[in-house]
Amino acid sequence: MRTAICERLGVEFPLFAFSHCRDVVAAVTNAGGFGVLGAIAYSPDQLDTELTWIDERVGGRPYGVDVLVPGRVDASALDRRAHLMDFIPERHRDFVTHLLSKYGVGAAPQPMTAVADEFGRRVTAAGATGLIDVALEHRIGLIASALGPPPPEMVARARSAGVPVAALVGTVEHARRQVAAGADLIVAQGTEAGGHTGEISTMVLVPQVVDAVAPLPVLAAGGIASGRQMAAAMALGADGVWCGSVWLTTEEAETPPAVKRKFLAASSLDTVRSRSRTGKPARQLRSAWTDEWDASQESPGPLGMPLQLLVAEGAMARIVAAAEKGEPGAVELVNYYVGQVVGQLDQVKPARQVVYDLVSEFGDAVERLKHLSG
Repeated sequence: MRTAICERLGVEFPLFAFSHCRDVVAAVTNAGGFGVLGAIAYSPDQLDTELTWIDERVGGRPYGVDVLVPGRVDASALDRRAHLMDFIPERHRDFVTHLLSKYGVGAAPQPMTAVADEFGRRVTAAGATGLIDVALEHRIGLIASALGPPPPEMVARARSAGVPVAALVGTVEHARRQVAAGADLIVAQGTEAGGHTGEISTMVLVPQVVDAVAPLPVLAAGGIASGRQMAAAMALGADGVWCGSVWLTTEEAETPPAVKRKFLAASSLDTVRSRSRTGKPARQLRSAWTDEWDASQESPGPLGMPLQLLVAEGAMARIVAAAEKGEPGAVELVNYYVGQVVGQLDQVKPARQVVYDLVSEFGDAVERLKHLSG
């Protein structure tokens, strides 16, 4: 099962685990995979704390960090002379208040302006720089750009530190731009994936990207939560797989219990690409929140990133808290990013066990193919 990417990064299995939870990252890394921590959830100081925690538990094994560096944001959101919350129109504030009232959820507390500014700027090129600096101060083996080509500063700093740069893409054109920008590793992410995705399926996208960027290594992402799917990705030419959704129902995951219960009960038809959480199309569990923003005649329509992110996260914090108390309206509204493989996630397991199950089933799938070809 060892591929060129295993040799390059020093890992046992070409299994990359994206998670916002440090416990998942450490567990997968210690099981022989390659954990990747999503940095968007943290301030630079918080990220330093999380990475120090991981360093202390993985014994020098390589892991990575993923930063969100959008290629474009609203010009107003980049204006450092004003507060980001000031750019949220009154009609959007009113719509959130209306939704919470309609579903019997108490009003969300207004976020502190300073906190909102700091959080919102993490998803701008300027704001991501601080996270990149912190990440490169730790013993990471990879840094990934989740949106748009990695900025020249990121590539230069990573190269100077001897850290490979990965970039996520949803089209062949995006892949070529990422290579031109200096990416060392391409993650071809199909529309089945959770979070920000394009419109092309993994089965179609991966071989096209493999051919377009050769000899650069490619990881397949989207619709991969089993060893059989992992084997299929490798058959398409990928050097490994990048998984996210499968870790959301693990024992270590920080997924709110109310959301985890919805994941375990969901089918693969229960996700939707919606701009209602971040301002960019992101696959997530369909809920009253997505329906109201995307289909309600009262909806003002989502704002761009990062403003919609501020609108959604401020309200969702209150919704999650209410859902944990069993408030029915909040349970209808609550959701989170997840891919179509949510239909396969029907039990809670330790992250280490998920790694071993993937690897074992991968071996079985490869053996079956050998018999078919014989």
